[in-house]
Amino acid sequence: MILVLGSINMDLFFTVSALPVRGETVLCDRTEMRPGGKGANQAYAAARAGAKTVFVGCVGDDPFGPVVRAALAAAGCDTSQMSVVDAPTGTAAVMVEGSGENQIVVASGANLAVRADSVPARMLGPGTTLLCQMEIPVAETEAALIRAKAAGARTILNLAPAAAISDAGLAAVDILVVNEIEARMLAPDGESVSAMARSLSGSHHLTCIITRGAEGAVVSEVGGTPSSYPAPPIVAVVDTVGAGDAFVGALAAALDKGSSTAEALPRALVSGALTCIKHGAMTAPTSEQIDAFLRQ
Repeated sequence: MILVLGSINMDLFFTVSALPVRGETVLCDRTEMRPGGKGANQAYAAARAGAKTVFVGCVGDDPFGPVVRAALAAAGCDTSQMSVVDAPTGTAAVMVEGSGENQIVVASGANLAVRADSVPARMLGPGTTLLCQMEIPVAETEAALIRAKAAGARTILNLAPAAAISDAGLAAVDILVVNEIEARMLAPDGESVSAMARSLSGSHHLTCIITRGAEGAVVSEVGGTPSSYPAPPIVAVVDTVGAGDAFVGALAAALDKGSSTAEALPRALVSGALTCIKHGAMTAPTSEQIDAFLRQ
C-alpha cells in the first residue's frame, strides 16, 4: 500500500505563446481548471499504475474541494483520510508555452493545515510505502518520514519544490527523488550528476534518483555505482506539468509491487514521458498503457 501525504490543488492553466519575463503582461485567449498539487498528482499516478493508494491531505469547504477530491477517487485512490479545513483549497496558476515549458505560482491554502499525525498509525508498517513531497509544511513532512521509518515502512521523498530539509528528515528517507536543481541544494557545487547521486546516496545512506527530463535519470544506491536510464523518445510534447509527479507515482507503484529499482525506473520514465503528451497535471497513464509502451 502507498500512503501519500501531501498537497492537492485546483490548477488554473494559461496557454501562452511565450512565458512572461519580469514585469511583462502576456495575453492568452482562455484559461482552464484542472486538479493538481504534487501530492495529489503522485497519488493519482500511483493509483493509475495499479497500486493500492491512500491520499492524506486537506481541502477547503469551497467549490474546488469536492472537484479535486473526486478526481483522485476516479483514479481509484482512497480519499477517506482527506480532511476539510477552514482555509481555501490550494490553488495554482500554471502558465504553459508552446514548447511545453511552464511557470507555476501556488497559493498553498488548505495544504498548510496538513499534519503528520493525520496518517493513521494502523496504516504504517513494513507493507507500506510513505510518499512525501515539499508542498506542505516541512516540519510535518519530516515528522511523517521519521514516524514511518520507525514503524518499518519504506519512505520516499520527492524534494520538490526545492526546500531545505534537516539531517534528521533525510536520515528517515529510503529513496530520494530530485531533479538537478534540487540535487545541487544538497550536494557540493560543480559535481557531475552521477557524482551528486553517489555523494547523496553515500552521505545519507539512501537510494538517490536524479531526474533529468528528456535525458532520463541517474540512480545511485548505497555502495553501488551510479546507473543512467534513458528517457523514452516522445516527439509530441505539449505540456511538461506533472511529468515529474507521474514519474514518482509510477516508481512508488512498481516498488510497492515488489520490483527492484532497476525494474521500476523504466516504468517511471514511461509514465513521466506519456504525461507530457497531454494537457494537465493529472494525466498519468495506466499500468496497461505503460506495459504497452514498453512492449513497442
